Amino acid sequence: MKKPSTTPRGKTPGKAHRKSREELNQEGRDRKRDKKHRGNAAGSRASGANASSGSGKSASQADPRVGSKKPIPLGATEPQVKKQHKPKSEKPMLSPQAELDLLENDERLDALLERLEEGESLSAEEQRWVDAKLDRIDELMQQLGLSYDDDEEEEEEGREDMMRLLKGGN
Repeated sequence: MKKPSTTPRGKTPGKAHRKSREELNQEGRDRKRDKKHRGNAAGSRASGANASSGSGKSASQADPRVGSKKPIPLGATEPQVKKQHKPKSEKPMLSPQAELDLLENDERLDALLERLEEGESLSAEEQRWVDAKLDRIDELMQQLGLSYDDDEEEEEEGREDMMRLLKGGN
């Protein structure tokens, strides 16, 4: 749109015209208004480059910020729990010797065996548990090549050898 000329009617444009104070003030206000609208809109760094130019375009545009978009938890508000695979058996994998030591030092097993030696009767569940533990001890001793019977036989053989030596030894 064309601005009206500032020259008054009737005067020729060739002559030098002195502007009045009111005209100078109006031109100053116009310059200031034009200068005021330069630059980017407020918050343009955070909201993206063309935030004011499109209505639905800005939502579909990629985020201009550089870096990972993965959210980072701030503080210990939500402890992250990673899913762990459950082991097939609930028993921890121990060496046979370590498992045998655990079973031999089991306080519950010792207490139940003492009750049995004293002649008390155990409930069916307790008896099954004791039997299972004793069977496991036997299995472990066989794997390790140990047995209670061997110790007794060795003592008897040792006594026989001592007797032979004392009698004149063959």
